Amino acid sequence: MKTKELLKISLRQNAIFIPSEMIANDVKNLSGTTSVLLANVSKLGFTFSETLLHALNNVSPTYKIEVLEVLREVLGTDKNWTPLVKEWNVPTGESVLDHIITYFGNVFKTKNGTTLQCGHIIPDNTFPLERYNGCPFCGTPFEFGKLENIGQGSKLKMLELWTEKDLNDFYISLLQSKTALDATQVDSLKMAMHYLPLPKAEVAMKETLMLVIDLLIENGKENEASQFLKTPTDILRYLWYKNTGILQIIEPKTIIKRTSKNAQHFYNVLDTSVQARIASTNDLKLKYSRKECLMVANWLNNMNMDVEAMCETMHPKRGMWVRFIRALRLAEYSKRKGFEKLNFLMDVFYNQVYDVWQSKVDSSRLKFDADKTFALLKQRPGLFARSLFSNMLWFGAEETIAHFEEIIDKVPARLVFTLNMYAQNYFDKNMQRSVKPLGGTNKRIEANQLLGLYEDFQLEAMKNQIEELCLLAMKKRFAKIANTNKTIYIDPQLFNIPVSIGDRSETVQDLPVALMGTRFTVEGNEVRLFMQWGKDLPAQHLDMDLSCQIAYEDRLDICSFSRLTTTGCQHSGDIRSIPNKIGTAEYININIDELAKAKAKFVTFTCNAYSNGSITPNLVVGWMNSKHPMKISEKTGVAYDPSCVDHQVRVTQNVAKGLVFGVLDVAKREIVWLEMTFGGQVVGGLDFKGVQALLSKLNSKLNIGSLLQLKAEAQGLTITENEIADEVYTAQWAMNPAVVTQLLVD
Repeated sequence: MKTKELLKISLRQNAIFIPSEMIANDVKNLSGTTSVLLANVSKLGFTFSETLLHALNNVSPTYKIEVLEVLREVLGTDKNWTPLVKEWNVPTGESVLDHIITYFGNVFKTKNGTTLQCGHIIPDNTFPLERYNGCPFCGTPFEFGKLENIGQGSKLKMLELWTEKDLNDFYISLLQSKTALDATQVDSLKMAMHYLPLPKAEVAMKETLMLVIDLLIENGKENEASQFLKTPTDILRYLWYKNTGILQIIEPKTIIKRTSKNAQHFYNVLDTSVQARIASTNDLKLKYSRKECLMVANWLNNMNMDVEAMCETMHPKRGMWVRFIRALRLAEYSKRKGFEKLNFLMDVFYNQVYDVWQSKVDSSRLKFDADKTFALLKQRPGLFARSLFSNMLWFGAEETIAHFEEIIDKVPARLVFTLNMYAQNYFDKNMQRSVKPLGGTNKRIEANQLLGLYEDFQLEAMKNQIEELCLLAMKKRFAKIANTNKTIYIDPQLFNIPVSIGDRSETVQDLPVALMGTRFTVEGNEVRLFMQWGKDLPAQHLDMDLSCQIAYEDRLDICSFSRLTTTGCQHSGDIRSIPNKIGTAEYININIDELAKAKAKFVTFTCNAYSNGSITPNLVVGWMNSKHPMKISEKTGVAYDPSCVDHQVRVTQNVAKGLVFGVLDVAKREIVWLEMTFGGQVVGGLDFKGVQALLSKLNSKLNIGSLLQLKAEAQGLTITENEIADEVYTAQWAMNPAVVTQLLVD
């Protein structure tokens, strides 16, 4: 089990992990088992580098089987990929009238029809039953086929060798990441922590720290964990993570509201939002043992922080702290001998005899007292950076920038780059921005109304001021770092990969990872979307929908369960119930030539939970693409070929109702990988302007190539055109976003 999990971690980084003790000898000639493994892996769309092939040739056949099993598991070759319709690329001709006739036929028990396994009667001359693998009326599948057409992919993905050093370096890079880890990185870190000893590394992010603290506490090292808890907010974050599994502090009311909204339904009789609200409220109730209460009481009592400062830190989440104080019996523990500081903390907190820094800022800002406002903001550089744009509009650009210049060296690099990236959108009067509130779905917001006070040339000057200031600040930071190297190689692909700042992806990528904003070129004329769900679940009604939205110059079109055939798109049929344990699948074929001829601009890929609740965990969505035509099984309609998969993600969070997982630019023939949640039971709930706002946000992001150019310029490095250089940065290196974040020097 250990090697399987470690293999999964390495596969996400485009590699295969082989422990050195498993390499038994140094045989050069390929063995029979290695040749068979290579042939099987190529059918799945992968191949091995020379180094990896040599290493695999010298391991036992048992480990080779394990490698193949992991690849097959990740690609889901053992799942059911059978759609509702056979040869679904040819429309069945079903209509709303067929569903109406079938409905009345079942109400009045017509005798002129065929009774199916699910009990529904399909009247004659309605649905062509010979074309279906299940019931066309209720969407329950009966027939299941295996993968037939595999190995059709036009490109093989190269896998590299990973040693213990590579695995350990990756482990450390996750701990040292200077940006919040996404769901894939969190999952990889949890697996690494479970099977490998914790290395000595400085943890850079609070969210990552919670995982480390949790591991220490599980191993009975509460005192060791306490050294990482610097403020009451750290304690609150840990306690909330243990209760909800969420690393960010999302208010209970937000979680309850989101859960309730996900349980709403178009038909009132099926609406379970009230029950979901009650269940969610019960799930969030706090219950702690005496041992846990004492542990937290000690943490607060021994914290090396002034009591008033602790209370001020607790103030923004006062409502949550009141609940935790009661559940943890802190009032009781504060009366014990030795807990005098905790007793004083309870007294100050409940009587609110402390000042709140943010209230002073807001008060002086409303009084238009610039000197006092900036004096306060300089005390907390990070918060000054986050409010820089609005303060420039409020107090004027020159004065604000002058004050900010004094403390910019204390601002974390990720915030400096964020300012540089988002200034372009913020100071545009006509630009709607994409934001994602904590615990919510992606939303678009209007431009700041204060922009209307300024002329276009003034706003342009503000953008330029910020860009010059931020670039100068980063050059200074790079220049301060001693570097004896003379040359640097930057892979051209890195200019297409954005730096991962502020993107907390909620889906897991089990195949080689890609950062949000990465672009995939479509080689052929066809893109095939796929969705698979229900693996290991008992047979039940569980209706997930695969859809796409086509944007034209003046209108929107959709391809979904309600519109199986439209210009350039064909759906495989709507499945609403899953079979026992093996799951089920839906597809959409997208014909780019046909869409280009119809003058379509973009195609947005989505999946939704039509059933009450959120998208079911472990649902997999993605798309296939090949230079050569991709076949569809004539017998069953199975259209999945692992060798053609460009990108796929697995849903793990249970708070999203709808998910955008890609956008096809028809003219450029490329797909942008992005993740955008939205609250919609069907694709009609998607706001395309919100997608455009997110695309604009991704386009404004700094790419890795430009960041390395900045480093080269600041450190006087010569950029070479080949990999013979002192510093080499390849696309493979950029596969690990946590390593890339080390460029964000503070």
